[in-house]
Amino acid sequence: MFTGIIEEVGTVRAVQHSGNNSFIRIEAKKVLEDVHLGDSIAVNGVCLTVTHFDSSAFQADVMNETLSRSSLGSLTNGSPVNLERAMSANGRFGGHIVSGHIDGTGTVSDIRNDGIAVWYTISAKPEILRYIVEKGSIAIDGISLTVAKVTDSSFSVSIIPHTAECTILNYKKIGDIVNLENDIVGKYVEKLMKPAVSSESSLSMEMLARNGFI
Repeated sequence: MFTGIIEEVGTVRAVQHSGNNSFIRIEAKKVLEDVHLGDSIAVNGVCLTVTHFDSSAFQADVMNETLSRSSLGSLTNGSPVNLERAMSANGRFGGHIVSGHIDGTGTVSDIRNDGIAVWYTISAKPEILRYIVEKGSIAIDGISLTVAKVTDSSFSVSIIPHTAECTILNYKKIGDIVNLENDIVGKYVEKLMKPAVSSESSLSMEMLARNGFI
């Protein structure tokens, strides 16, 4: 489990694909301070397991499922990546609940300045946009962000300078692919509601009350 508060930007030092096997080696500093084999580290929002590490880098295996659902397959030697260790139970919960399990990808369709802030507009598929609400939470490449605007084909976030400086958003250009993880609460609510909704012609206060939602 993660919070979406990026700890540092690391650098890809090796990517190897061999048949069904892939691994990635990432140079880092902060996330290596207390690393152990088997630890979880979010790389651009994707939860990966540390399989090897030394004083300057860690390595993780990457499954085909992960490559097909995320942008990790496009990383090359030298690519900057957002890094976050798994959430500590004794610290402040500064972002929102992020699982590191990517729902899909989006495309940067617009970048514009707004005073000190920068607006990023991300185009995404309907199956991702259905869970995105204005003023709700979204993880973009593992970064916990607040949704400022939603349309039928895209959503937008407004980034303060600190966020841009401490993550890889500064490197993004129009047309770039980003990993997206929806707020998990909406997905759970939808799943729990399905049996009830299927037996009801429409949502109602009575139906919600019978199923424990109010």
